[in-house]
Amino acid sequence: MLSIKRETDYAIRCVYYLSGKPDEVIMVEEIAREMCIPKSFLAKILQKLAKSKIVKSYVGVKGGFTLAGNPRHITLYDVIVAVEGPVAMNRCTVKKQQCALRSKCNVHHVWVSVRHDVERMLRGRNFGLIDRR
Repeated sequence: MLSIKRETDYAIRCVYYLSGKPDEVIMVEEIAREMCIPKSFLAKILQKLAKSKIVKSYVGVKGGFTLAGNPRHITLYDVIVAVEGPVAMNRCTVKKQQCALRSKCNVHHVWVSVRHDVERMLRGRNFGLIDRR
């Protein structure tokens, strides 16, 4: 089974929560509690999201986190790449030198096509469009 890491799931839940409160600075404790994410793990995830400019960090008594931009401009792809790196089903589609068979492989083009399809789908899902049930 292919799946995202737990860290990525938590990152997506975190951005989802923040996207519902776009003009507020939210403390880590609140996000952790509301999204059922261990606080210490969430703090590390938020550092990655801040480094990727998906969230902004505020220090001090009223410190916390907020989205760095409009939820409609932040995609699932952005969050996944911030946490996991490039999206690919096979390593040969990320770095050409990782596969010695690339030049004679009959399925390389299939993996490239799948990667493009997955990326397009993930880029098409932004946090402004996600249902807030």
